[in-house]
Amino acid sequence: MASLLYRLGRFAYDRRWLVLAAWLVIVAAVGGSAAAFHGSMTNNFQIPGTETQRMLDKLKAELPSAAGGSATVVFTSPDAAFTDSQKRDLSAALAKIKGLDGVQNVTDPFTTQAQLDGAAAKIADGKAQIQANEAKLAAGAPQLEAAKAKLDATRAQLDAGQAQLDAQKKALAAQGLPAAAIAQATASAQAQLNAGRQQLAAGQAQYDAGKKQADEGAAKLADAKAQLALAQRQATAAEGLRFVSSDGKAAIASIQFTKSTDALTPALRQDVQSIASSVAGVNAYPSKELTQDISQIFGTSEGIGVAVAAIVLFVMLGTFVAAGLPLLMALIGVAVGVGGTFALTSVVSMSSVTPMLGLMLGLAVGIDYSLFIVNRHRTQLLGGMDPRESVALSIGTSGNAVVFAGLTVVIALAALVVPGLPFLAVMGLAAAATVAVAVLVAVTLLPAVLGFAGRRIISRRRWAKALAENAKAGHAEEEARTDLEKANRGWGAWVTRHPWVSVLGAVVLLAVLAVPAAQLRLALPDGGSEPVDSTAFKAYDATGKYFGEGMTGPIIVVGDLPPGLDASAVQAKEYDVADQLRSVPGVVAAVPGTVSPDRRIAVFQVIPKEGPASASTVQVVHDLRAKGADIQASTGVTIGLTGQTAANVDVSSKLADALPPYLTIVVGLSFILLLLVFRSLLVPLLATGGFLLSLGAAFGAVVAVYQWGWLGPVFDVTHPGAVLSFMPILLIGILFGLAMDYQVFITSGIRESYAHGVEAHLAVRTGFHHAARVITAAAIIMVSVFAGFIFSHLTMVRPLGFGLALGVLLDAFVVRMTLVPAVMRLLGTAAWWLPRWLARILPDLDIEGAKLERVAAPERSDEGEPEPVAR
Repeated sequence: MASLLYRLGRFAYDRRWLVLAAWLVIVAAVGGSAAAFHGSMTNNFQIPGTETQRMLDKLKAELPSAAGGSATVVFTSPDAAFTDSQKRDLSAALAKIKGLDGVQNVTDPFTTQAQLDGAAAKIADGKAQIQANEAKLAAGAPQLEAAKAKLDATRAQLDAGQAQLDAQKKALAAQGLPAAAIAQATASAQAQLNAGRQQLAAGQAQYDAGKKQADEGAAKLADAKAQLALAQRQATAAEGLRFVSSDGKAAIASIQFTKSTDALTPALRQDVQSIASSVAGVNAYPSKELTQDISQIFGTSEGIGVAVAAIVLFVMLGTFVAAGLPLLMALIGVAVGVGGTFALTSVVSMSSVTPMLGLMLGLAVGIDYSLFIVNRHRTQLLGGMDPRESVALSIGTSGNAVVFAGLTVVIALAALVVPGLPFLAVMGLAAAATVAVAVLVAVTLLPAVLGFAGRRIISRRRWAKALAENAKAGHAEEEARTDLEKANRGWGAWVTRHPWVSVLGAVVLLAVLAVPAAQLRLALPDGGSEPVDSTAFKAYDATGKYFGEGMTGPIIVVGDLPPGLDASAVQAKEYDVADQLRSVPGVVAAVPGTVSPDRRIAVFQVIPKEGPASASTVQVVHDLRAKGADIQASTGVTIGLTGQTAANVDVSSKLADALPPYLTIVVGLSFILLLLVFRSLLVPLLATGGFLLSLGAAFGAVVAVYQWGWLGPVFDVTHPGAVLSFMPILLIGILFGLAMDYQVFITSGIRESYAHGVEAHLAVRTGFHHAARVITAAAIIMVSVFAGFIFSHLTMVRPLGFGLALGVLLDAFVVRMTLVPAVMRLLGTAAWWLPRWLARILPDLDIEGAKLERVAAPERSDEGEPEPVAR
C-alpha cells in the first residue's frame, strides 16, 4: 500500500494540472447535480415493519384524508382576552389558510370551543325536553287506556245486541214468517246497531291516531335519549380538551395537510405563517413542523469553528498558504461528499441530520488528514528533501496512515447499516462516503496542489534558518541530540516518568464523567428543545402554558371496526373505545375522529398529559398498546398506534436495542484492525479500553448537560430532556473511527522508534514527542469544528456536536496522550508481544511506511532521483 501511494503521490505531483482539472470537473458535476436533482429532507423518522408504519400505510391506503401531516398555530392576545373583532379576523384568516392548495382542513378554535362549551347546555336542554316529553306521554297514557277500554266495552255491547237480534230473527223464521216481514220487524233495531258500529269505528280511528302519535313520540324519545347519551359520551371524551384558553387570551388552531409536513413547499409554509400573522394585535406562533428550516446546513456557529481551525493551522504551519491548504482540501471534500448527498435527496429519503453529519465529519477529518500530510511534507522540505520526492514520500507514509485512519472511520460509519434502521443506514453511508472523499482528496488533489505551492508552505525566515542548519557539519547528530532533549521534556516525559499517577488520574477522571451515562434516556426532540427565541419554542411554550404539553404531541390511534355496523353502531363503538383509551393513566382526552366511508376504519386522537419527549408519554404509548387486548375483547375493535409521537417512541426503542450489538461490532472491529496494524495483542486491548472510557465519559457529559440541564445556559439548553435517540449510536461509530485515527498516529511513532532499536520505555517517549505536536493541533482543530455545531440552527445536531467535541478532546488528550503512553511505559517490551503462530498469519501492513523509506531509497537513487531524508 505504501509503495502504491508513493507512486500515486508522484503521479499527482507530475500531472498536477490534470489532477486539478479532474477534481474541478467532479466538483462542478456534483454541484450541478445537487442543484438540479435535490429533493426535500425529513425529520420524521420511520422504521419499516413497526406498528406506527403499518398503521400509517393503512391510513394512506384506506383513509388518505387522515394520513397527511399536521401542524398547529397558537394565537395569543398579549394584554387581554380576544375581542369579537379579533375572533372574526382570526376565523377569516384560518378560512383563508384552509383554501390554500395543499391544506386538507383547518380547525377553527373559536367555533370548536363554542361547540365544546355549548355541549353542556345542549345536554341539559335535551334532558329537559326529554323529561317534558316523557311527562306528556305519561299524562296521555291514561286517556288512551280509558278510550281503549270504552271502545272495548262498546264493541262488546254491540256484539251482544247483534247476537240478541240474530236470535230474534231466527225465532221469527221458525214461526214461518216471511223474510220481508222479519226484516221489517227488526229493521229499527238493526239500524241502531249499525249506527253504533259506525260510532265505534270513528272512535277506533281516533284512538289509533292517538296511539300512533304516542308510539312515534316514544320512538323519538328513545332516539333522543340515545343521541343524548352519545352527546354525553362525546363531552366526557373531550373533557380537559380546550382550543381557547379559559382566560380567553390564547387559541390553538390545527392545520391538516394533504402531504407530510416535510414535503411542504417553502412557499406553502410561508403563506400559512404570513396569513396567520396578519391579524392586528395578535401574536401567532406556528409550531416546529411549520417553521423548521432544513434546507440550510451551514450557519454562523459552524463558521466560527472553522475559523478557529484556521487560526490553529496558521499558528502551527506559519504561512497562510500552508494553513489554507488543509482548509481548502476539506471544503472540496465536503463540496463533493455533501453535494452528492443532496443530489440523492430526490430519490432517497433522508433526514436533515444526514448532510449535517457529512459536513461535520468532512470538515473535521478533511482538515486533519491534509494536516498530517502537509506537516510531513513541510518537515521533509526543511530537512533538505526535493519537493517532488517529499510529496511522493509524504503520501506513501503519512498518506498511508491517513488511508488506514479514514478506512476505520468509513467502516465504523458503514456499519450503521447493521442495526437495520433505514434512516440510520442512510446517515452512515452518506457520512462514510464523505469521509472516503476526504481521503481521496488528501492523497490525490493535495499532492497536486502541493506541487503548485512549492516551498511557499514555509515562511522565508524558517526556510533561511533551515538552510543554515542543514549547511552545518554534524547537523544530523546535533538534531538527534536536540530531539532527544526535547523528548525528555514536556507532557510525554512527565507521563512516562509518573505512569501510575497518569493512569489513575486518567481513569478516575473518565470514570467520574461517565457516571451520569447510567441515566441515559433516549427520545427524539420536540419544540421544547428549540432555542428560546425561536417561534417553535414559543409555540411549544404557549401550548403547554394554556392547553397542556400533551397538545404538542397527540397520539393517533387507528381502530379496525367489525363489519356490518350502521352509523349509530359505529358511533357507539367509537365511544366504547374512547372510554377504554381514556382509562389509561396519563391520558387527558381521547376523541373519536374520522371514520372511513366503509365504516371499517376509525381514527382517534389521544392527548397525553405531558409532551411527546417526556418519560410519561413514552409510558402512555406502551400502556395504550397493552390496552389493545382488553379493547378487542370488550368491543371487537383492534387498535394500533401511529403518528409522530408513537413513531418517536418506536425509533428510540429500536435504537436503544441496537446500541449493544453495534457497540460489540465496533469494539471487535477495533481490536482486529489494531491487531493487524501494530502486530500486538496488548496495544489493541489498550486502545479499545481507552475508547470505551472516552465514550462513557462523552455519554455522561451529554446526559448531564442535555438531559439534566447542567450548564444549560452556557450551551443554550433551555428545556433539558431525553437525549437525541440516534446520538449514542452515531457517537459510537464516529468517535471510534476518530479515536483509532489518533491511536494510529501516536502509536505508529512509538512502534517505529521501537522497531529502530530504541528501548521500549524510551521509544514511548520519543514516539510521543514526534507525534504530539501534530496530534495536538489536529485534535484542537477537530474539537473546534465539532464545537461549532453545538450552537447549530438545527437543534438535533447540537448534542451530537457536543458529544463529539468532548469525546475527541478526552480521547486525544486524556486517553491517547496520557493513558496510552503511561500504560505502554509500564508494559515495556510486553506491549509488542505477539505469538509466533499469529505473527506468521497476520499480514505486515507497515502503516507508518518505514519499509518504503528503507527500500525505496536505493531504487530512487538508481533512477537519478534524490534520496529521501530519513525521519
